[in-house]
Amino acid sequence: MEFGEVRNILQPLSQVMVEKSESNKEDRDRWNAEVREHLDERNEVNRQVKELINEVQAQKSVRDEINTRVKKLKEIRAEKSDHLKVVREELRSKLAEQDESGAKSKKNRGPPPGKIRSDMERLEMQYMTGRFGGKRERDYHKKMKELSGALKKAEKERSVGGMRGLKDTVRAAEASQEEAHKTVETSVRRAQEAHDLMVELSEEVDRLREKANSAHGELNKSKREADALHSQYIVSLRCIHSIEDMMKAMESREKKSEGAEGEEKLEVTDLMSRLMSGDTLSTEELMALRRN
Repeated sequence: MEFGEVRNILQPLSQVMVEKSESNKEDRDRWNAEVREHLDERNEVNRQVKELINEVQAQKSVRDEINTRVKKLKEIRAEKSDHLKVVREELRSKLAEQDESGAKSKKNRGPPPGKIRSDMERLEMQYMTGRFGGKRERDYHKKMKELSGALKKAEKERSVGGMRGLKDTVRAAEASQEEAHKTVETSVRRAQEAHDLMVELSEEVDRLREKANSAHGELNKSKREADALHSQYIVSLRCIHSIEDMMKAMESREKKSEGAEGEEKLEVTDLMSRLMSGDTLSTEELMALRRN
C-alpha cells in the first residue's frame, strides 16, 4: 500500500478522533462540575450536622442539670408537704378539742386582752383619783395583779400556741408548699422543653445525615463518570498523537526518497558531462555510469 493510500485512511480517522476527544473533554468537564457541586453540598450539610450535634449536646447538658435540680426541689417540696400535714393534723386536733369542750370551753374562756386592758386602765384611773385610799389600797394592788395575770394568759392564747396562731401557721405552710410545688413544675417544664428540643434537633441531624449520604453517593457517581471520560479523552489524545507521528514519519521517508533520486540523477549528469568533455573517468565512476 502506497503512502498516499495510507494517508487517505489516517487523515479522516485523525479528524474523527479529534472530535471524539473534544466531546469526551466537554462531558468530563461537565461531570467534574457536578462533582464540585455535590462535594460543596456534602461539606455544607456535614458542617450543619456538626453544629446541630453541638447544640444537641448543649441541650442535653441543660436538661440533665435541670433534672438534677428538680430532684433536689422535689425533696424540699416533700419536706414542706410533710410539715403541712403535721400542722394541719394539729389544727384538726385543736378543732376537735374545741368541738368537744363546746359550751364549757366558752364558759371557761376569759375576757379578751382588750377588755382586760380597759379594766386595768379604769382601775388605775380610780386609784389616781383617790378611790382606793387607806386600807383599800391593798385591794387595788391585788386586783391589778389579777388583771395582769389574766392579760398574760389571754395574750398567750392568742399567740402561736392558740387557735389563731395555729391557723396562721397552717396558712404559711400551705403557701410555702405551694411555692415549692410551682418551682418544681417550672423546672420540670423547662427540662421537658430542653428534652423536646434535643429530640427535635436529633431528628434534624438524622435527616441531614441522610442528605449528606445522598450527596456523597451522587459525588461518587459523578466522579466515576468524570474519571471514565477522562480516560477516554487520554486514549483519544494518544491515538491522535500516534496518527500524527505515523504521518510525519511517512512524510519524512518520502522526502528522503525524493532526495536520493535527485542526487543519483545529478551524479549521472555530471559523469556524462565529464565524459563528453574528454575527461578520464575512474573504474568506479564508469561502473556507476553503467548502472544508471
